Amino acid sequence: MDQLTNKFKQALQAGKPQIGLWLGLCSSYSAEILAGTGFDWLLIDGEHAPNTVPSILNQLQAIAPYPSHPIVRPPWNDPVIIKQLLDIGTQTLLIPMIQNAEQAREAVRATRYPPQGIRGVGSALARASRWNRIPDYLTRANDEMCVLVQAETREALNNLAEILSVDGVDGVFIGPADLSADMGHHGNPQHPDVKAAIEQAIAQITVAGKAAGILMTNIEAAEHYVHLGVQFIAVGVDTTLLANAAHSLAARFGQQQKSCAPSPTGAY
Repeated sequence: MDQLTNKFKQALQAGKPQIGLWLGLCSSYSAEILAGTGFDWLLIDGEHAPNTVPSILNQLQAIAPYPSHPIVRPPWNDPVIIKQLLDIGTQTLLIPMIQNAEQAREAVRATRYPPQGIRGVGSALARASRWNRIPDYLTRANDEMCVLVQAETREALNNLAEILSVDGVDGVFIGPADLSADMGHHGNPQHPDVKAAIEQAIAQITVAGKAAGILMTNIEAAEHYVHLGVQFIAVGVDTTLLANAAHSLAARFGQQQKSCAPSPTGAY
């Protein structure tokens, strides 16, 4: 069994759209449930969800028997945290708040063994290499890494051409929530100015030969972005799905809701 080939990266290179779901419940049990639902990829969030390296490991192990590809978002573009995430078996990373080409290069270098990068060699201790049971891990690992960077501010979009030129960046993910906030439209990723900026960025990413990505829980908007050429898109968030389903069920039986249900149009 080939445990090393990054099929998600292959799919992006082949131009096949990949539909995903965001995981914020920090539970290996719920992660396994969702891994069996048919999504191409699942994002384990370490930036805004209270995940740690051990909890991310548990979710990677729960997802492993299923076809869904796990992507991990670290809390920051930190080579120490990235090294730990790679060693526990992460192959695809979504790096938040990349503002310029230098930060993108640092992200790529953190995922590569020397001389191409700065990743420390500790494969005997690493689940990634199955504790050195994958004999060619050290020679193949660099090529199987997939680096997705987040452009989620006006500064990042202004520097998008330079970010896209960085070798090793496989895709650029537009963060609608942070971008809309940065543009002065908090909680409104559907604002015409935000939508125009997103659509322009998607076109620029696609022309550069990279994969464009986004999280959009509004179904009509998600379908629109897929039509524009987005290659990896998250169309839901586990926390929101659970909360909305519970609110709807309680309301059906006449239970008064003490708090508002999460907005279905939000994006992280």
